[in-house]
Formats: sequence, structure tokens, C-alpha cells
Amino acid sequence: MRIARWEIEGRVEEGLVHEGRLVPFFEGTTVAGLLEAGLEAALAAGERLLADRGGSEHELAAARLLAPLQPASIRDFVAFEEHVEGVAVSVDGKGGVPEAWYRYPTFYFTNPHSVLGPDDTVTPPQCEALDFELELAAVVGAPARDGSDLTPAEGAAAIFGYTIMNDWSARDVQAREMQVRLGPAKGKDFGTALGPWIVTADEFADLVDEEGFLPLELEARINGERIGHDLLSNMGWPFGELVAYASRNTRVVPGDVLGSGTAGNGGCLGELWGRNGSRTPPPLREGDTVTLRVERIGELRGTVGPAREVPEIPPARKRSRARSR
Repeated sequence: MRIARWEIEGRVEEGLVHEGRLVPFFEGTTVAGLLEAGLEAALAAGERLLADRGGSEHELAAARLLAPLQPASIRDFVAFEEHVEGVAVSVDGKGGVPEAWYRYPTFYFTNPHSVLGPDDTVTPPQCEALDFELELAAVVGAPARDGSDLTPAEGAAAIFGYTIMNDWSARDVQAREMQVRLGPAKGKDFGTALGPWIVTADEFADLVDEEGFLPLELEARINGERIGHDLLSNMGWPFGELVAYASRNTRVVPGDVLGSGTAGNGGCLGELWGRNGSRTPPPLREGDTVTLRVERIGELRGTVGPAREVPEIPPARKRSRARSR
């Protein structure tokens, strides 16, 4: 089942994508409500909707697709060893994967208020090294208990579905701020694209292996030229374990989004810059279009717009460190 949000004739609707058509939900049904209800209840609601569509559906091409949900939070992991290895070279010229990476899956929180949808234009900060990131994201539905301290099996069961994710990245801004041993922040939080829709987890059940990995094919293109491709099963951890780790000492809730992190083998330019020893291929420029494709889901496209003009912030002032007036 494919769940989407769209804009048509000046109004926003939510519903299903079925056989090239958009089928609005019955009144009172929302994406957020289905996530709260959980996958089994959502599938039943979808069956009822398709059995009695009510004649209000639209051609897919007639609407502008939006991000398929408004996330409660976004955690972005770094789960591909090959990506870590390549990017490390561009950072320190040496490469290698830190031993700490292997022990637990690492993530950062990004900005749910800067979510973009399919075919949206990203307006990056002033930067010299704009990049994309090819990712798959899991969307949490109704987790066990209160969503805290889940086991890997409970984490897998909490996954409602999947969508494609592009974690737009200003690499030079990111590198500067991470010298302070905190971040990433402003190098990332200006735009995270999700879409084109949520495909429910049941549609991937035949591919899940014994450890929970999904061997989906991933591909990234810039202006039509293939830059990278990988298998999702090259992640160091399956998604169920990522959800479980995210829930430690806290909660995951319906509508949480968990990104896989960047795929290897050209899942971003930063990895290729490290392996090539230069910014080759060149950083993204205004007008470039990035197309991410994931098997069984579809494509997510985005275009680079002009950099934002923002008010300047002065540098830190040297202070006396006096302890009294």
C-alpha cells in the first residue's frame, strides 16, 4: 500500500496511490492517524477505502505530491561502512573506519521543520561543497508498549513502512562546525527531502532475510548521469536494530523517521571526493537535479535553487573571564 499527501486545486489531501490514481482518505482519516493505529489497522482501512472509493479520486499527474508525512522527529544514522570509509579520506586524508562505529549504530537528529517533498527545490546556505545523500528511511508506526527500550524484533515490528530520503548537505559548513566536536547542524538542517510516498512494510516481507536485512537496489543520478548505486543490505545493521537502538532510554513514537544514512559506492559526492582525492565530480550547483531511486518504492527528485541570503552573525568576542564585576 502506498500512502501519500498531495496538493490539488489549492487544497491538501491525504490518501492512497493506487494504479496511477490518488484516492483521498475518508473524512477523518489522516496519515498521522494511520501511523498511530499501526500497520495492521492501516491495511484494513486501506482495503475499505479501495472497496468504496466514493468517486473523488484524481489522476496522479494532476496533483503536486508533498512529503508523505510530517515527521515527529528525524534521526539520521550512518549505517553504511563504505560511506564512512570514503568520507573519512576527504576529512583527514587517511580514511579508515573508527572502531567505535562497529559497536553501536550512530545517528544525529535533523530538522523536521525543513522537510521537502518530491520535486521540491532546496535553497541551501552559502557554501562551496553542496552534496546530496542517497538514503532509505523507515517510518515508525505503533511500537510495542510505550516505544521505549525495544528489542530488535520489537523494533522491526514497529516499522510502518519506508520512503526515500535525501539528506541535503553543505559539506564545507558541516566540516567547519564539526571542528567544535558538535554537529552536524547548519550544514544539514536546511533541507531533508522525503517521498514520493510511504510504501507499507508488508510489501517488502518477501525480501527480508533471516537477519532482517532488505536487499533493495538504490541508485543516485545527477542531471540524469548515474553517480552511485548500492544494495540496502550493505547496512551494518538492519532497520529493526536501528529502531531498537533509537528507543534506548527514551521512546520512539508514531511518525518518527529513521534514515539509513548514506549508501556506499557513490551514495553522495563526499564519499567520491575522498576516494578521488579531489572534488570530482564537482559539488552541486544551482539548477542541478538529483534523482534518487529505490527498488519497489520509486523515485525522489529535487532541484538545487539559489543559496539563501541571511543576516550575518558576528564572530565570538574575546572575553576577560572575570568572575566578578
